Amino acid sequence: MNNKNDNWRLKWFSAPLMKLFRKVTPTMSRTEQEALEAGSVWWDGELFSGKPQWNKLLSLPVPRLSKEEKAFLEGPVNTLCNMLDDWQITQEDKDLPQEVWQYIKDNGFFSMIIPKHYGGKEFSAYAHSQVVMKISTRSISTAVTVMVPNSLGPGKLLLEYGTEEQKNYYLPRLAQGLEIPCFALTSPHAGSDAGAIPDSGIVCKQKFEGKANVLGIRLNWDKRYITLGPVATLLGLAFKLYDPDHLMGEDEELGITLALIPTSTKGVEIGNRHFPLNMVFMNGPNYGKDVFIPMDWVIGGINQTGQGWRMLMECLSDGRAISLPALSTGAGKLASLSVGAYSRVRQQFKMPIGKFEGVEEALARIGGLTYVMDASRSLTLAALDNGEKPSVISAVVKYHLTESMRKVVNDAMDVLGGSGICLGPKNIMGRAYQAIPISITVEGANILTRSMIIFGQGAIRSHPFIYKELESLSEHDENEALKQFDRALFGHMSFFIKNTTRCFFNGVTNALFIRAPSRANKKVRRYYKQATRMSAAFALVTDISLMILGGSLKRREKISARLGDILSHLYLLSAVLKHYQDQGEYESDLPFVEWACQYNLQRIQTAFNGFLHNFPNRPIALLLRWVIFPWGRLYAPPNDQLGHKIATLLINPSEMRNRLTEGVFIPENGEEAVSQLEHAFRLAVDAAPFEKKIRAFQKAFKPEYAEYNVMLEAALKEGVIDRVEKSVLQQANEARTKVIAVDDFTFEFNRK
Repeated sequence: MNNKNDNWRLKWFSAPLMKLFRKVTPTMSRTEQEALEAGSVWWDGELFSGKPQWNKLLSLPVPRLSKEEKAFLEGPVNTLCNMLDDWQITQEDKDLPQEVWQYIKDNGFFSMIIPKHYGGKEFSAYAHSQVVMKISTRSISTAVTVMVPNSLGPGKLLLEYGTEEQKNYYLPRLAQGLEIPCFALTSPHAGSDAGAIPDSGIVCKQKFEGKANVLGIRLNWDKRYITLGPVATLLGLAFKLYDPDHLMGEDEELGITLALIPTSTKGVEIGNRHFPLNMVFMNGPNYGKDVFIPMDWVIGGINQTGQGWRMLMECLSDGRAISLPALSTGAGKLASLSVGAYSRVRQQFKMPIGKFEGVEEALARIGGLTYVMDASRSLTLAALDNGEKPSVISAVVKYHLTESMRKVVNDAMDVLGGSGICLGPKNIMGRAYQAIPISITVEGANILTRSMIIFGQGAIRSHPFIYKELESLSEHDENEALKQFDRALFGHMSFFIKNTTRCFFNGVTNALFIRAPSRANKKVRRYYKQATRMSAAFALVTDISLMILGGSLKRREKISARLGDILSHLYLLSAVLKHYQDQGEYESDLPFVEWACQYNLQRIQTAFNGFLHNFPNRPIALLLRWVIFPWGRLYAPPNDQLGHKIATLLINPSEMRNRLTEGVFIPENGEEAVSQLEHAFRLAVDAAPFEKKIRAFQKAFKPEYAEYNVMLEAALKEGVIDRVEKSVLQQANEARTKVIAVDDFTFEFNRK
């Protein structure tokens, strides 16, 4: 385009639209701006593009453990797990034993993210996740204790933003366990709206440690729900900083600031502890009244005052993308292992309950969703270990993996029945059930994560053009701003037209002409094609929503939530396809892969249907439905045959079962519940052929046959079974009797 035409377009087209864009674009607060700028755009950007580059995803290195990381998992982690008695921890002591606390400190469990030159482990995100996941299958309270110092806390913040003096002093102490850290963000009047914290600091000068006129901050705060708070020696604190006397400059309101404060500091008060649903990890409130700290206690020093929200947003991804997905996947793996085994061992009507179709349904969801969780966890960790900081994706995995944990554990409890609801040392899933509301609450409540964060942040941050358009509005040079806006606007228009055409063509042809990546296994290529088709549809409805609803979309949380669901399930579907390739494309894995792909496609379709059914502009909604689904809805949920295959794999020994449940801790002590269950599971499988032999014999019932061993002796005498077979059947029955037993207690139990 020549300059004359270019100037005409700028003057008569782009300039008026830019003026209108400024008028309809809602004003963003500083905290919203910093949240948008946090982290990096990664695969979420591809999903917003309408044409994801699958080879980019498939070429991402598979996460692996180093020799040192593997040795830590097989050594100290297993030792720690063997030291834990979760019933004693949660029901009797309400705390970890002192020897466990000391072992955690002495063996570097608090220093997994700290570099080696500070005395830490310097583990990968993948290793960090594997450690937390394995411990969680033994004791969730212990896993939370370990994960917090390695997630959002003083260690992470120091690494990213601390001064050299702060790093050199605190990081070695944290690595050696000489300091126990916590981070205080949540206030009684500011939970998910953390930007509204009322806690304040006033810049002032006063005497400190014998020195007069020390420039510092006088703090007042009231915090709660602070994990490790009751035992912390080092408190990370978020507060709003004010400078009314202009001791630092012209601005009076400096913004959210983060500081490190020893809990022994005068005026710091550590309150009592909370008791979160029988999870006895240390958690509680703390307070500060007129606490003075010098300015060099601010994380990063005086230059980082007012930068706290940006610092938090950039570091939140660890808690969301590593720790909570590890806990959730651990629960799924434990359910797949233990409930699968229980379904084989437990018999009703003279057959394993895992062979009843109603139980198969639950087992299919347990196995299928566990596969989705493990795939999503692994993919996100691979991104983190390759330098990405995917803030939108971290919100996706936090929400959907904790919600999948809820579904899996609920199904597990249904199958276990009385064994699930009677707490005691034998109960395997009870504490995981109690932990569900905790996991969906921390690091951002799930309701708000789904309805406000995933799409609300993703639409602006990950869209190929919207963020560029918004950035142009903040350009001070008006001519340059107009040129930037013009480029972004016309790029956006071209993008919209191409996506509309692509979406309709893909719908009419049912993705027939979409090219799957050449590296993809032929048996799953159709899922790549359908994922690409849904990505184009998602890009289209995103643009339509922003054009028609504009700034009001921010307030239409149900619409935003459904769009977030589409984005999320596209990511989960992508993770499943990547995981299948990374694990070696085994034939036995296909039922899980197909179940997971069909499940996610059906959830995408459901979200689209909800969006289109509730979109306020009805003519546009009808047109979009015709463009996206010209032949109607096509994606069905996974069928019964797939569910049967998954259930069968869970109730029989197999390499697939081993891969799915890899990372679950199985105690060395054969009297422990999980160990007994696995032992009974193997015996039940061994005894199955011999049980067929005596089934007909059992029908000729005699009263004395109610005693199993008497019946076996009679079968032996009549030559139905031999002595070896009788021994196997006796052992299997004895093991079955042990694992279906539940704990009981005296009337005086737990009375004060």
